[in-house]
Amino acid sequence: MYERDGRLLHVSLEDVPQPELYQFWTALRDRSAVDDEPITTPATQSAMRVLSKSKLLAFRQCPKRLWLEIHQPERRKDSGASLASYATGHQVGDIARRLYNPFEQGQLIDPQAEGFDAAFARTQVLLRSAQPIFEAGFRAEGALAFADVLLPTAKGWRMVEVKSSASVKDYHRDDAAAQSFLARASGVPLQSIAVAHIDSGWSYPGGGDYRGLLMEVDVTADALGRDHEVRSWIASAQAVMALEKAPPIATGGQCHAPYECGFITHCQSQEPSAEHPIHWLPRPSNTLKTYVAEHGIRELRDVPDDLLNPTQQRVKAATLSSQAYFDRCAAAQALAAHRLPGYFIDFETIQFAVPIWEGTRPYQQIPFQFSVHRLGRTGRATHHAFLDLSGGNPGRAFAQALITACGECGPVFVYNAAFETTRIRELADRYPSLAPALHAINDRVVDLLPVARQHYYHPSQQGSWSIKAVLPALCPDLGYDQLDGVQDGGMAQQAYLEAIASTTSAGRKAELERQLLAYCCLDTWAMVRLWAVFTNTPLKG
Repeated sequence: MYERDGRLLHVSLEDVPQPELYQFWTALRDRSAVDDEPITTPATQSAMRVLSKSKLLAFRQCPKRLWLEIHQPERRKDSGASLASYATGHQVGDIARRLYNPFEQGQLIDPQAEGFDAAFARTQVLLRSAQPIFEAGFRAEGALAFADVLLPTAKGWRMVEVKSSASVKDYHRDDAAAQSFLARASGVPLQSIAVAHIDSGWSYPGGGDYRGLLMEVDVTADALGRDHEVRSWIASAQAVMALEKAPPIATGGQCHAPYECGFITHCQSQEPSAEHPIHWLPRPSNTLKTYVAEHGIRELRDVPDDLLNPTQQRVKAATLSSQAYFDRCAAAQALAAHRLPGYFIDFETIQFAVPIWEGTRPYQQIPFQFSVHRLGRTGRATHHAFLDLSGGNPGRAFAQALITACGECGPVFVYNAAFETTRIRELADRYPSLAPALHAINDRVVDLLPVARQHYYHPSQQGSWSIKAVLPALCPDLGYDQLDGVQDGGMAQQAYLEAIASTTSAGRKAELERQLLAYCCLDTWAMVRLWAVFTNTPLKG
């Protein structure tokens, strides 16, 4: 992206194919942390720790998280979803540097390569110039930060913080407040600050042209008016870091928002374990949450029944009795009107923050694979599959194959209809010539999830009606843990990215193809088996 002297160069995404974001993801997976800045610098190590902005925002999420980041970082275990999110952020940052550097005059500062003291010093030198600066470093009042984009103006500088989300969140405003405070405390005549986020309504025109991908929201008035607040964050965070032990904060909602905390498993392991945890109750009301918090309840048995809806009462009763609930007659009656032949379908999709296919949008769910089991009137099943690993847009071929595989009559069974029916509507919008046939499929859809939720529950489900929870309870001979490789949707997306990357060998690609086909096939065969149990229908072959 840039030469050793720091001058930014234009690099086309065609030179580094976007699907190879997978390689970056796997590199992050093997790192203990992605944040990077050292906690101290030689100039300040003897006095006090210098907080990176990311550490400061970790404190804003949870003081215990900050303490663990500093004193026990080895306990952090980032999920695959978190690592993928970090990789996406880096990718969007690379695009932003292209967009804000159209004349290739910008200067990129790399503290990892240059050293932090050198990065801060070079920032001060570049501030006397009139060219864009990327990753400008600031250190003041016990904290440090690196700005995504700093652009010269007639009277000073304009700062842009780049985010890979589709809107500006409250924590982005906290980020901007801290960033602008440290820049101005370092002597930068900052005139304005904006947050640039992904415009999810923008459509990629192709050819590597990403103008329009980012949308700016001015946050100057809010950010520049919070200096006292930021100072208080820094002081409080410094106090937390100085503690000998982690603050005694119980796990809760802060473990998941605004970010998934990598220390949640560690923190949960330090808490008393419940035999039947309350979080097994599905969709708790605010009243229930308040009651649990006020009374410090951990066990399901201690929750009053009058705070529970019928579904939650069923979960509680089945869990405490260790007896499954199954209304066989009601389940069969719910499906009696839907005569065979029937089609059981499931999709796998991919989404890119930065689109790679012309005419697609950021974060658009694009199906690349389906499985269809057709169950005939005799109870015999046949299977059809579609999987496109060419690296091209699979949309039209997917839609055409789906129309063929689903026939023209008979129920089309899905598990959680909102997902598949939405994808089918999107395909119909994208390919008008195929729309009538696609809409006809949607008109035949029958959702098995409400049948399972209303008429079946096994204690092993632990409050979940996902097909991966229901299947081993109803059909013990089947299970996703029996699969080799891909075992869930997230792993399917990772496998797809690896399979379409140009660096993936033919042998590895063939293995990934086998894993993806087996996984998606099990999804639809699982539905066939659930349907057979619900309707008390024997299968053949």
